[in-house]
Amino acid sequence: MAVAIVSKQLRKTDIKKRLTIPSKSLKYFPSLAGKHKVTFKARDDSGRSRKFQIYTRKGKRYLKPVLTRGWLDFVRAKELTIGDKIEFYREEKEQGEGVMYRVRVV
Repeated sequence: MAVAIVSKQLRKTDIKKRLTIPSKSLKYFPSLAGKHKVTFKARDDSGRSRKFQIYTRKGKRYLKPVLTRGWLDFVRAKELTIGDKIEFYREEKEQGEGVMYRVRVV
């Protein structure tokens, strides 16, 4: 079963620099486990595997998570513009085989 973990209408910063995501969504992504960045893969709506990096502030109370590496490549490939909407999903694989992520343009 897929669970939507981020749903966002894109703003200028999201298109030009990085995608900011809500701190409450961090619990659904791979664990940072004491680090301030982690890389994960997500399949887009065409089935292509994409690699993204989540980055948070070091040692700050408010983590302010953002997607950095891989995000702008996705924006260009999908020709995203301000006002477009994206969604990230987390899906548990069968029989404890792990987790799969999906990203799609709505």
